[in-house]
Amino acid sequence: MTPRTHTGTSDKSGTSTKAQLYEAFAASGKALASGKRLELLDLLAQGERTVDALAKAAGLNLTTASAHLQTLKQAGFVATRREGVRIHYRLAGEDVARLFALFRKVAEAHQAAVPAARDAYLGASDTVALTDEELRARVAAGDAVVLDVRPADEYRAGHIPGALSLPVEDLTRRIDELPEGTDIVVYCRGEYCALAYDAVRLLTDLGRRAVRLHNGMLEWRLAELPVDAGDLT
Repeated sequence: MTPRTHTGTSDKSGTSTKAQLYEAFAASGKALASGKRLELLDLLAQGERTVDALAKAAGLNLTTASAHLQTLKQAGFVATRREGVRIHYRLAGEDVARLFALFRKVAEAHQAAVPAARDAYLGASDTVALTDEELRARVAAGDAVVLDVRPADEYRAGHIPGALSLPVEDLTRRIDELPEGTDIVVYCRGEYCALAYDAVRLLTDLGRRAVRLHNGMLEWRLAELPVDAGDLT
């Protein structure tokens, strides 16, 4: 193949094809330019879901949820499968999950509005957090219980081995199911998930010793740490 040469004159064909390439790149960026579409990616990072389930979890009507999902599909970020009349959506690959996680961290580091919005959503920094390594050490030593406070379907799709499932909205009613006298390490969807913060505050108010995992299921998967799936514990 003959390499391109630069003679100092304008290469209109090269300019046109380069523009097409970058417009193709930009199409992916445009698909991410919606808070609700990012929220849908966050939900899909936990596992496959139907349109109905995604719409309910994201607080959208079916028409709007479907439109957002079609945009994500056209950009190649999600894939589908049909089961009868139901359409199930999933992330198109682990690279999409990595992009989503990196996108959030880059935005936090360089977008001035993100830290304030994060703090307003997650609340005060009044909860102790453990790293993945610290959690694994505590579990190996047998001095901590791991608690998954996500919805039950997300737990079934994949959870930290040995974790108990107790959705945050059921904590008060089912608190007696948790062992007393042992530290409880709580986790949810990811680093920016408020469920773990809420659960730790509630458990503390109920007299239990609780801390949270700094990361969540998204980061745990991306670190290629062990994951179990299946029925509730």
